[in-house]
Amino acid sequence: MIPQDFEYSAPASLKEALELIATGERKILAGGMSLIPLMKLRLAAPEHVVDLARVPGLDYITESGG
Repeated sequence: MIPQDFEYSAPASLKEALELIATGERKILAGGMSLIPLMKLRLAAPEHVVDLARVPGLDYITESGG
């Protein structure tokens, strides 16, 4: 099934991403392993999707200070 129409943004910086998600109803796409299948089944229908794949520094997790 094809999901309904939605706006798509791919910010290039953390600042830009935070500005996008601070204004209105947005869903964050970070890998797409759960949101995309839900959209295809029409169980989720976000008006705007913000893809974090191009934001530097958000592609790993580190531990510091124990």
